[in-house]
Amino acid sequence: MRVLGVDPGLTRCGVGVVEGVPGRPLTMIGVGVVRTPADAELGLRLVTIEQGIEQWLDEHRPEFVAVERVFSQHNVRTVMGTAQASAVAMLCAARRGIPVALHTPSEVKAAVTGSGRADKAQVGAMVTRLLRLDAPPKPADAADALALAICHIWRAPAQTRLQQAVAQNRLQQAVALHKAQAARATAPTTAPVPTTAPASKGRLA
Repeated sequence: MRVLGVDPGLTRCGVGVVEGVPGRPLTMIGVGVVRTPADAELGLRLVTIEQGIEQWLDEHRPEFVAVERVFSQHNVRTVMGTAQASAVAMLCAARRGIPVALHTPSEVKAAVTGSGRADKAQVGAMVTRLLRLDAPPKPADAADALALAICHIWRAPAQTRLQQAVAQNRLQQAVALHKAQAARATAPTTAPVPTTAPASKGRLA
């Protein structure tokens, strides 16, 4: 399985490609950052991110794209830019028919380090260890992109089994409902038997 991880951001959009399967050593295929100038017009910055991601897709041909799920309770301006970059990454993948998966930061941290509250240094250290690198990738956005790819490789089989189980359960429910409806439709209808009061015996005059 080859996965392109994308850590979305307007100024620095981390990208990293990892290849492997669960239970076996993983291999880093490439890592980098797509940068845009902070003083550039928003539309041009998004175009630059699109072009950068398209280059990575052309060069590495990933089977999946894993993008960080964006959410924030504080800095709305920052999260808006991150969400816009995230949308560009999803658009690039969808245009090529590549499946996209979204993972929250806590899911990625838990998958890579064992703790959903790990800091960036811990994530970088574990990425370095798991991919057998000489040093943590810089900047942190690049390491986060690799962590996203690792997370997806490890979580994808479980997610697939869960989706299959849900789909199977829905199919069974639909079949049972169809059988019940068919049984009601073909059930014979019997007219109610009229009940008559017994005739009263009159006296002879």
